[in-house]
Amino acid sequence: MRDPELTQRAKAMRREPTEPERILWLALRAKRFEGMKFRRQKVIGPYIADFASRAPMLVVEVDGDTHGGREAEDAARSVYLERQGYRVIRFTNADVMQNLEGVLMAIAPTPPLPTLSPEGERA
Repeated sequence: MRDPELTQRAKAMRREPTEPERILWLALRAKRFEGMKFRRQKVIGPYIADFASRAPMLVVEVDGDTHGGREAEDAARSVYLERQGYRVIRFTNADVMQNLEGVLMAIAPTPPLPTLSPEGERA
């Protein structure tokens, strides 16, 4: 069962995104990016993920100045999300503001490697 207070906090965060979150959301929303469906400020267990996708299982966190000194909390959060099956990627506000293209490249799913024939090149 979802914590109503956590859900309310997520709704408030959706209404007032930070500038880096707003910019990244414009690139990710409505399956614009690689056909992946992201949700913003998604409640996952006891946490609110900045951006989450179920296919692939991916959480993207944008860490601002408020995360300074919270490395242990962020690590515990990442461990929890990974145990739920998510891959967690973290970026700073500066990453998003100064290198959005690089951030998107890091988020993009890696294409699978081609399958080689068991007989080798001559097959």
